[in-house]
Amino acid sequence: METIVSKIAIMLVPALFAIMLHEVSHGYVAERFGDPTARLLGRLTFNPLKHLDPIGTIAVFIFGFGWARPVPVNAGNLRRPRRDMIWVALAGPIANLSLALVSALILHGIGFLDEMSIGQSHLYVQISTPLKMMAGFSLYINILLGVFNLIPLPPLDGGRILTGVLPEKQAALVGRLEPFGFVLILLLVFFTDVWSLVLAPIVHTLVLLLAGDQAYLVERAIQFLFGH
Repeated sequence: METIVSKIAIMLVPALFAIMLHEVSHGYVAERFGDPTARLLGRLTFNPLKHLDPIGTIAVFIFGFGWARPVPVNAGNLRRPRRDMIWVALAGPIANLSLALVSALILHGIGFLDEMSIGQSHLYVQISTPLKMMAGFSLYINILLGVFNLIPLPPLDGGRILTGVLPEKQAALVGRLEPFGFVLILLLVFFTDVWSLVLAPIVHTLVLLLAGDQAYLVERAIQFLFGH
C-alpha cells in the first residue's frame, strides 16, 4: 500500500501539470490569434478540475501517459484559420518539450548538488530522492506527450498541423479521418510496429539528449513506477 501511495505521489504532479500545460497552451495561442473561446469557458486555468478527463487520468497511472479534455478552439474566430491552427496545434507539443527541458535542467541541478558535500546529508537524500523521481518522470512523460501528439492523424495535434500544410482538397480528405482517428491511433500503437520502430526510439533519443549523464534517473523512475 505504501508503494502505491508513493507511486501516485511521484506521478500526480508531473502528469497533471504536463497534461494541463498542453491544453492551456492551445487555448492561450488560440486567443493570441483571435479566438477567446477557451478563456470565455474558463479553460485558461491550471485548476485540474477544469481539464481532467477521467479515463485519460486513469491511463496516466496505468500506461504512463494520458490526456485531458481538449480545450475548445473555434477556428472560425481565428484571423487566418488554416495558418493559425498550425500554431495552435503546435503549442501543445512545444509546451511539453519545453517542460521536458526544464525537468532536464532540474535533474542536472540535482546531479551537481549530489557531487557536493551537501549531497551526503541525510536530510538532502530524503528531499532529493523523490524530487529526482518526479523530475525523471516529468522529463519522460513530457517527451512522450510531445512526440505522441505529433503523430499526423486527427484529432492529434500532428493531424491538425498536417491539414494546415496540405492543399485544401487533401486536407479535407485527412479531416474525414477524424471520427475514426482515435481508433486508428490505438491500432497503430498497439497492433503495429510504429511504437517500437518509430516512436520509442525518438522518445529514447530525446531523453538521452536532454538528460545526458542523468538519464539513469529517468530509467530508475520508470522502473519504479511501471516495473520495466
